[in-house]
Amino acid sequence: MSSFQILCLVILICFIASTSAYVSLSVVEMVLAAVFYVIYMCDLNTRIGIINWPWSDFFRTLIAAILYLIISIIVLVEHNNSSKIIAGVVGLIAACLFGYDAYFTFPLKKQRHTAAPTGPTDGPV
Repeated sequence: MSSFQILCLVILICFIASTSAYVSLSVVEMVLAAVFYVIYMCDLNTRIGIINWPWSDFFRTLIAAILYLIISIIVLVEHNNSSKIIAGVVGLIAACLFGYDAYFTFPLKKQRHTAAPTGPTDGPV
């Protein structure tokens, strides 16, 4: 299991213990993390050229960060018991980690430019 799957499983357990209204986000993110893990481990991203995998992974993590942030704030505002507080705090940690992953999977950050030639361009001297 990847670290994001484990984190989503912990949040899923906390959300189930506190309220079942926010469980679907954890389940969807856990399944998507598993799908992307299998795709990258089986090297399917090089075989399936129709989908731009770096951008889809970036948008998956960015959307997860935003949704976990929103849901965690909602859960922390309506804190009735300790399991909701724990779920909200772990959700905020997940939002930070998904944001960190989105920052480092940003596809344009990985593009490198080649150095310009520094020799004379009019031929040998």
